[in-house]
Amino acid sequence: MCNTVPAETVPTPFPGEGQVVWRDRLSQLLESTGEGIYGIDMDGRCTFINRAGAALLGYAPDEALGHNMHELAHHSHTDGSHYPEHLCPIFNAFREGLPCRIDTELFWRKNGSAFAVEYSSHPIVESGVVQGAVVTFVDISARREAEDALRQVHAVLEQRVSERTQALSEALQQLRELSAYANTVREEERTRIAREVHDELGSLLVALKMDVGWLDKRLGEQPQRSMDEAQGMRDRMRFKCQNMSRLIESAVENVGRIITDLRPSILDHQGLWAALDWQAHEFVQSAELALDWQMDVTDAAPLPEQAAIAVFRIFQEMLCNVGRHAQASQIAIAIKATADEISIAVEDNGKGAETAAFEANNAYGVMGMRERARHLGGRLEISSEIGFGARFHLHIQLLHK
Repeated sequence: MCNTVPAETVPTPFPGEGQVVWRDRLSQLLESTGEGIYGIDMDGRCTFINRAGAALLGYAPDEALGHNMHELAHHSHTDGSHYPEHLCPIFNAFREGLPCRIDTELFWRKNGSAFAVEYSSHPIVESGVVQGAVVTFVDISARREAEDALRQVHAVLEQRVSERTQALSEALQQLRELSAYANTVREEERTRIAREVHDELGSLLVALKMDVGWLDKRLGEQPQRSMDEAQGMRDRMRFKCQNMSRLIESAVENVGRIITDLRPSILDHQGLWAALDWQAHEFVQSAELALDWQMDVTDAAPLPEQAAIAVFRIFQEMLCNVGRHAQASQIAIAIKATADEISIAVEDNGKGAETAAFEANNAYGVMGMRERARHLGGRLEISSEIGFGARFHLHIQLLHK
């Protein structure tokens, strides 16, 4: 695109000796600049060219003089197709008496190579008549390369931003799904506890209420009975009280079991390692699995309460995964803890699964274990093969403050 500015008139030199001096100074000025400069007449032939311009085009100055500059250096487009002279901005600009400036084209060297160029064409006007034009040009290949490199860097950055945005979006979606899953599990747990309270504790309390009502009624009838009848009723009430005592003991056991399911008291009273031992043996007894048990925690460091709870919950979920999916007959558990690290491995001989199954978006149990492991500064590794069971390995490197 051409930028139009008023045409300038070349100053008329003084005649005689002053004209020679003026031309000599003009020649020195043209040779001193690093930009290429050449002049053309109305037919586009070169009338003068400085050394910098000739060198940029790969010619000696006298090789360019008299030649059509469009055919010499501006004959082809970037793709190598012919560039017709009548479309050349340089020629159109001076023929119309208007200057132009272009930075989107190529000039061609003598050896056939091309370079990105920025050029300006200004008409030469004498006595109000355009006589030709002066063209200045510079090689902007380095600038173009820098711009291309900048565009590439910008594209790479945009791609990375897009990838990070996508990753964050997926992580946020997973977080939402995990949160929804946690809420579902919480509601299921509440439903289970409510059912147990209703079915077991509720029935026990109803039975106790009926027994208390029976006692109340029989006690009110005692004054009306004879001594022998009253003694017989007292024996019956004593038996009823013993039965009520057994119901109360059963209710206390049920309450203790529900509380243990929510948070094993052994975790608070005897610590993490005893809780893991208890949970493992409770699980294999309930699931009727053979157990290969190994535990070495002689040199274990004490863990903060929240960290111990997190490790216990991860271990529970490992066992839960075996019970829910593995269809195993045997399980091997190896626990080792030192002052510097904790290692817990659970391996079953069940049906196994493809690795992708543990990376699925709906593998909420695995996501929960990994999230807890990350919060502890550890990692959860899972290996599995169809028909050969699965292995869960929790490894935590302890940081000492």
